[in-house]
Amino acid sequence: MKTNILFFLLACVSLNTFAQEEIPVQKYTAHNKGKFFVMWGGNRESYSKSDVTFTGKDYKFRVEDMSAHDKPKGWHVDYINPANMTIPQTNLRLGYFFSDHYSVTIGVDHMKYVMTQNQTAKVNGDINLPANDPASIYNGHYENTPVDMSLNGAIEGGYDMGVTNPNGPAFLMYEHTDGLNYINTEVSRFDDISKLFSLPNIDKVQINLTEGLGAGVLYPKTNTTLLGKERHDDFHVSGYGISAKAGLNITFFKHFYLQGELKGGYIDMHDIKTTVSNDDKASQHFYYFQRIIAVGGIFRI
Repeated sequence: MKTNILFFLLACVSLNTFAQEEIPVQKYTAHNKGKFFVMWGGNRESYSKSDVTFTGKDYKFRVEDMSAHDKPKGWHVDYINPANMTIPQTNLRLGYFFSDHYSVTIGVDHMKYVMTQNQTAKVNGDINLPANDPASIYNGHYENTPVDMSLNGAIEGGYDMGVTNPNGPAFLMYEHTDGLNYINTEVSRFDDISKLFSLPNIDKVQINLTEGLGAGVLYPKTNTTLLGKERHDDFHVSGYGISAKAGLNITFFKHFYLQGELKGGYIDMHDIKTTVSNDDKASQHFYYFQRIIAVGGIFRI
């Protein structure tokens, strides 16, 4: 009898050991479905040249091949200072994994777009301001006319050649620096590539590739000084954008990650507010290329 009991106990221990060997412990990072995540980071941008059309009661002209650049803050405490977090160029994204490999997000790419001020650009169109307007020195017909876009700009050719404006209004200052705000939604794919690096425990360090497509609206606060007019100083839905991205995600200790992305897209803004007058607006479209470094957290609720 004692022998049978001993045999039974040994069999139970053996079966339990076998079961533990056959059923490995499931890694938290092995599955993503049902997880939420949040991401915060900074960016740099490059922009293609753009034709920008300005329309108003007494003028309509187009600046050809306008050059523009971003306005980086650099490594700065403002990225984590709640009072100043909207000053740098930033990215905010909230997302949810609806499967192990696919997520949907909503976010804001807070970019900055600044017309290069020391450029000479060709202008086509007409300006017919009232004679008592200080900016009436720019009146005339423009046909591929080179115009100096500096603060003390000069018309280098065409109508009234050589007119300078050292004390009057600048011809044009143009930027979306309170935000070229791209409010968008993205669908992204994630693939664990940790095996390529022979990582022993993906719950400690996991490496993922990610790719995605996005679309959204542009909600800038445009800072424009146009022929000396008072600028429109408020946010306004100005157009739409589409984008595509690819990136590398490194997750640490299940819940924290560092993510780098390369993102490109197309922006079409057909209703940009330039001054306080409802008659005045601008339109443009261009391509952009964005580089993003961000930190984030991923968790289940």
